[in-house]
Amino acid sequence: MNRLKHATSPYLQQHADNPVDWFEWGEEAFEEARRRDVPLLISVGYSACHWCHVMAHESFEDVETARLMNERFVNVKVDREERPDVDAVYMSATQAMTQQGGWPMTVFATPEGHPFYCGTYFPKPQFQRLLVGVHTAWTEDRRQVVEQGSKVVEALTGGSTLPSGPVPTAQTLTVAVENLLRSFDPVRGGFGGAPKFPPSMVLEFLLRYQGDGAVAARDMAARTLEAMARGGIYDQLGGGFARYSVDAGWVVPHFEKMLYDNALLLRVYTHWWKSSGAPLARRVAPETADWLLREMRTAEGGFASALDADSEGEEGRFYVWTPAQLREVLDPEDAAWAIELFEVTGTFEHGTSVLQLLGDPDDADRFARVRSRLMSARDQRVRPGRDDKVVAAWNGLAVAALAETGAVFERPDLVEAARQAATLLERVHLDGDRLLRTSRDGHAGRNAGVLEDYADLAEGLLALYGVTGEVRWFALADRLLEVVLSRFADGRGGFFDTADDAERLFQRPQDPTDNATPSGQFAAAGALLSYAALTGSARHREAAASALGTVSVLAAGHARFAGWGLAVAQAALAGPAEVAIVGPVDDPRTRALHRAALLADVPGMVIAVGDAQPEGPATTSAGGGAGSGVDGGTGGVRVPLLEERGLVGGAPAAYVCRGFTCRLPVTTPADLLAELAAPGAG
Repeated sequence: MNRLKHATSPYLQQHADNPVDWFEWGEEAFEEARRRDVPLLISVGYSACHWCHVMAHESFEDVETARLMNERFVNVKVDREERPDVDAVYMSATQAMTQQGGWPMTVFATPEGHPFYCGTYFPKPQFQRLLVGVHTAWTEDRRQVVEQGSKVVEALTGGSTLPSGPVPTAQTLTVAVENLLRSFDPVRGGFGGAPKFPPSMVLEFLLRYQGDGAVAARDMAARTLEAMARGGIYDQLGGGFARYSVDAGWVVPHFEKMLYDNALLLRVYTHWWKSSGAPLARRVAPETADWLLREMRTAEGGFASALDADSEGEEGRFYVWTPAQLREVLDPEDAAWAIELFEVTGTFEHGTSVLQLLGDPDDADRFARVRSRLMSARDQRVRPGRDDKVVAAWNGLAVAALAETGAVFERPDLVEAARQAATLLERVHLDGDRLLRTSRDGHAGRNAGVLEDYADLAEGLLALYGVTGEVRWFALADRLLEVVLSRFADGRGGFFDTADDAERLFQRPQDPTDNATPSGQFAAAGALLSYAALTGSARHREAAASALGTVSVLAAGHARFAGWGLAVAQAALAGPAEVAIVGPVDDPRTRALHRAALLADVPGMVIAVGDAQPEGPATTSAGGGAGSGVDGGTGGVRVPLLEERGLVGGAPAAYVCRGFTCRLPVTTPADLLAELAAPGAG
């Protein structure tokens, strides 16, 4: 029975024609397992996962393996990107049982969903033996199997969440920088050895950091950003970053490209340019943005989740080159020049190379011509598959990055792309005040949004408001953050990853540490802090501070897993700076002040722009509360940072504030930058 045919997940659809009788995650599978009195076999993966494809080809497409699975188990296929909650609880079990994790994840569970045997990738012969062994244990030693599942569940629900510490101080952040220095690779950039993942959130913190050792922090960031941009992990022809490097030098990537990596890195490279003026950042940020628009944008205006690593059954085939292939495309002189420039020396398999750009070309026009010809030739190759589902959280990250990059580099097309993505999320993913996690082809999936969806989208909307001055985005962020506070809070200052009315799993997931993306808790802290800075809301500010308590626990020994929390903590310690730009948005003087603020290198700064607003009552709305920016009585939207701040001598003015206490207004961009640089201004 082809149950996956109409799934919204491209990953699930990849398995629709398997001989395995797959179920989607849901009550139907559990009922069938209870009816047949057999275990569940839960297989978790995602579309861009190389080893997921390998196990699918070896085992799930094999008739004999499928027969063993169908006769003895109820088989459930899960897209970890659609159901991060399911992935999280079973990954906890897998790591507890095996001391490692990864995908594909293979879990055997009781009909109640209690895991009793876990693993990751299994070659076909080993997997077939495992199927027989688990079936034998289930039929001949049921009691021990059930007890094992119960013990696993009991252990995982015993309060293993990281404890929360005090609110981070300046010393906390200094200790974190010292911890990062100990694992920093001064030769190749990044942290630790192979494999190396882009440390996006840590880099954001290092660029923001203002305490003792700030020069060393920015040096770590700059060396890493340059090494990644010059290595094979960055697509030197088309832009965009791969998931990670298999080596310590950023040379050979695992070729899948993820939306979340590129959204986070786009924002970091833009911030690097703001803080340093580095020419490399000036090139890489717009190139990455162009890649997002060219290869990841969907017809509805959102952004797809990922590109596969494989094409034509081979990892990296689309991206790698041999000297002979370069000579086929270029004339002899250009080919020789390109072979040397791009380090085409057999860095990958079968004599192929991943293109690197270890130094700037000596002829910019020639470089542009050569790269254009190579791109045209590469476009004739079979492209990697694309997972075109739209994930709310990752699109929220893209909205923030594109809005800021578009504003900084004067690219209105990027700002418009951010606006269209936000519009799609509002139109398709929003059900009342609740978010649905995914959509595809403009149709929402059925899975509820998790904490990161609300937090990352709120972050993106507040960034988009700061760039455009369109209060609809501020109002929508207000609604989302109200759900965060009312549905996800754990009562101890932190947040669960699922809402209080979400599907009940054997464990309510709660992981405050960063992984490939900011943790939901740290993302929530960042959005709450920005909202508090725009509104003066003590409720939101206090919630942000409480959510950062885990940073103090991680800073000394595990700072790499708290990068976004550290970045938010630095913004909180800096104020953050609050800039109110008051004046007609179509007035060139208002625009000049606004642009000056957008270009300023001030950690976590928030910007409100628009006409002066009279002071309004602290009303309570569907998304508000005392100090909310949404006027529930009239349905109008007000941004408190703009209230009671008027023009100066009839001219647009900028107010630099901290904690809603403002310095004297200024009317020129130069004076605004001076105010932002003044001690105590942010």
